Amino acid sequence: MIGPAHIVGVDVGGTFTDVFVLDEASGEIAITKVPSTFGDQSRGLIEGIGREVEDFATISTVVHGTTVGTNALLERKGARTGIITTRGFKDVLEMRRRDRPTTWGLRGSFEPVVSRQLRLEVDERVLADGTVLEPVDAAQVREAARELLEAGCQAVCVFFINGYANAENERRAVEAVRAVWPNGYVTAATEILPEIREFERLSSAALNAYLQPVVSAYLDRLEVALDQSAFAGDVLIVQSNGGVMSIDAAKRYPVRTALSGPAAGVIAARAVASAAGFDNIITCDMGGTSFDVSLVADGRVELAPQTSIDFGMVVRTPMIEITTIGAGGGSIAWVDRSGLLQVGPESAGSHPGPVCYGQGNTRPTVTDANLVLGRINAERPIGGKLDRLDIDTARAAIQAEIGDKLGLAAEDAAEAVLRLANAKMAGAIRLVSIEKGHDPAKFVAMPFGGGGALHTGALIKEVGLGAALVPRYPGVTSALGCVVADMRYDRVQTVNRLLDDLDAGGLGAEMQAVAEETEAEVASSGVTFRGIDRFYEVDMLYLGQTHTVAVPVDIPAGGLTAEAIQDAFDRTYRAAYGRLLDGIPVRVVNYRVSVSGRRPDLDMTLFAPRDGKTPEAYRSEMRRVYAHGRFWDTPVYQRLSLAAGSRIDGPALLEQPDTTIFVDPDLTASVDEFGNLFLSAEKATS
Repeated sequence: MIGPAHIVGVDVGGTFTDVFVLDEASGEIAITKVPSTFGDQSRGLIEGIGREVEDFATISTVVHGTTVGTNALLERKGARTGIITTRGFKDVLEMRRRDRPTTWGLRGSFEPVVSRQLRLEVDERVLADGTVLEPVDAAQVREAARELLEAGCQAVCVFFINGYANAENERRAVEAVRAVWPNGYVTAATEILPEIREFERLSSAALNAYLQPVVSAYLDRLEVALDQSAFAGDVLIVQSNGGVMSIDAAKRYPVRTALSGPAAGVIAARAVASAAGFDNIITCDMGGTSFDVSLVADGRVELAPQTSIDFGMVVRTPMIEITTIGAGGGSIAWVDRSGLLQVGPESAGSHPGPVCYGQGNTRPTVTDANLVLGRINAERPIGGKLDRLDIDTARAAIQAEIGDKLGLAAEDAAEAVLRLANAKMAGAIRLVSIEKGHDPAKFVAMPFGGGGALHTGALIKEVGLGAALVPRYPGVTSALGCVVADMRYDRVQTVNRLLDDLDAGGLGAEMQAVAEETEAEVASSGVTFRGIDRFYEVDMLYLGQTHTVAVPVDIPAGGLTAEAIQDAFDRTYRAAYGRLLDGIPVRVVNYRVSVSGRRPDLDMTLFAPRDGKTPEAYRSEMRRVYAHGRFWDTPVYQRLSLAAGSRIDGPALLEQPDTTIFVDPDLTASVDEFGNLFLSAEKATS
């Protein structure tokens, strides 16, 4: 237990709930991992905080990265939801963009989260220029709402075609729905995304409605649990854009919490790497269920304008660009009918968990493979729930399910599982680097999560990365990201005008007004900020093109001008495509406003090793580890006790409460001044 004045970051993953506690007065840090509690994540959250904070009244802020929304989407366990839409447009959600689950496949199906019988039409029409051709009939809307209630709907989404151009009909319809709807779960599409493109707008809004009862109920339970624990501080929720928002905002816009935890991890990785002097990193977050990869170039986190949580479930809101594959510690290894080894995407999660957990699972996982190869200490499992891991049962499962079917000994079968998992992870890294024009050799891998540091060496060699930087507490990096994330809100509005026909000064004034309104919302959160920043962008394209480029613009005291917009577009377009298309008019499609409240910086020297010793002083044992087809006598060190400047040649294992780090035989590791571990192919010399 540590002293008063705490700020707490909590990230709930598929297997573990990670907690990072900072004593703001003393700078003391505490971390813990507890198994995630399915059905109600708040139980694991309260348990995890309680392990390190005796009195919840001393906590000033809890910042939470949650997977409640993500899991509800992936498992299709959102609320029964209805849609009220313009007559003739009930199938927009199902038609999508005429894409397929498998690009080259002739098969594949898609089931919208809102079934067709719950998508009701009413008479109204707004033209693309914003003209109201037919006002909405409020009585008709109320009747549709009653019909949805009788069908058992808990939430409703109102979506009218061309609502982005004029939201008047949508606003009137929402008022009519709220007059008969028994709860607050009413979503207006233009409030979620007042942007052109009807499918993306409807999909984002429908998913928001689908999640609202589920996420709101969870956050209500969380508030009650914290209140009962005597907590009286602020609760902030991590958004997919890497910023945080108030708990009330999260209840209104739950769709913005998708990919909440992975986004926090990227924010933390950037902060740690920046302090260590690295601006080009590839984050590798390996938890119990998935492997999440993101690229940070020149210190900038890549934001994607939209993402698909699963096929057909498109969310168009700024999100940190993260690629996710099913290759976590709990990913199940199996041999298919053709005799080929597979890993994932199915995961054993935290329950029943890997075979070695002894909770009923008989199918081996990546964690079981690491255990059998000697890379995990069976006597000191992370998470605190188990006293030891059952290595004999894990070996028997790998032999029966993998080895016997492929004609391999248990160790060779386990290594094959890791090689395949590493190959899948390497493919994800290539996807965010090589396929986007980045040379992996110029980037440093940043492994974190409970399992990331076990696979770092293999990924360095497989992809050709420059090196790797393992943070001080890799197992709780996403929880650390909750603590360092700024508060951020994003707004977007469609313009859809040729630049030659645009009142640039009026556009700039409108963007500033939106920024002032958003800034007031940020300032009213009750959170202390070092400062508040505004960012302006316009989405632009050449006439005749389909895809836009995001163009950053500044709005000077004299106002925005068409010439300034054109110059900014030319710079951005040339940087992206190498040349301009002279003589073709340009169109301003949308403007975007982001307001960021900068929270106090976390002093990374807090992670510096204190009173550390040489590696020899903290060598706890020797262990036989299987790698590259043979056993190695491998020293085991207590990582957190090593002094800055310590160097260790592989093979070596470095253990700590939240993870284990495996230094491959042909790599070396050194401890920097912030307690990070730098892994490279340069061998230490004596």
